[in-house]
Amino acid sequence: MDLRLQGKTALVTGGSKGIGKCTVRNLAEEGCDVAILARDMATAEAAANEIARATNRKIIAVRADSSDETQVKAAVGHVMAAFGKIDILVNCAAKAAGQSKPPSLMEVTNDEFFSEMNVKVMGYLRTIQAVTPQMKASGWGRIINVSGMAARTTGSIVGTVRNVSVAALTKNVADELAGTGITVTCVHPGMTVTEKTPGLIERQAKANNITPAEMEKRMDSRNTNRKVVDMQEVADLITFLASPRSVAVNGDIVAANGGSPGTVYY
Repeated sequence: MDLRLQGKTALVTGGSKGIGKCTVRNLAEEGCDVAILARDMATAEAAANEIARATNRKIIAVRADSSDETQVKAAVGHVMAAFGKIDILVNCAAKAAGQSKPPSLMEVTNDEFFSEMNVKVMGYLRTIQAVTPQMKASGWGRIINVSGMAARTTGSIVGTVRNVSVAALTKNVADELAGTGITVTCVHPGMTVTEKTPGLIERQAKANNITPAEMEKRMDSRNTNRKVVDMQEVADLITFLASPRSVAVNGDIVAANGGSPGTVYY
């Protein structure tokens, strides 16, 4: 299937590693020029150079902290100057979840709560606000917000609240932009194999006094596929949602966790 992405331009926040980096590469392979927005320029530039060499597309790295409105506006301006337009926005910049035990009720602090909300929720809103005017002017756009399955489960107060908030943001923006040619969707990855997973497996295996191989089997058993989804598989879904082919999906959330056993979502 031709995703009809040839000649499109994209901005991927948090695109220097993990799901974001896989998405950048996918989009480039489909014919897009892509800007990686990240705080760590060394990592972002390395990713941009690697993907540019592999795909022969224009890939640039732009430094910005999405918790800072001024930096976001400046970064989007830089991308506009480089590409002339932004057709696709993928919001993927957030503190990785599941790497340590989340704070309990009495351990949640104001600083931690508002920092998480500022980066993931307000950060997504800032980038959407910055790219929307020119998307509206061109009559087409795709905005994909990467959230997480913590929106549907308990266990992390901050994690659940921030991810539910991204889902709510997605639907509100989609409805407000109705009829503009811009669609807004949200992807909920569950446990996902990324560059950080080997270390996580080692720590959890040690904590449970089992081998890393046994820990992997336990992790695989948690979804309906009986295999943990990897970052490339999540990126494949995001790439489809970024394409003109995805026009039937708007304002909705797509789970990318290999299936949640025992629960009906409707």
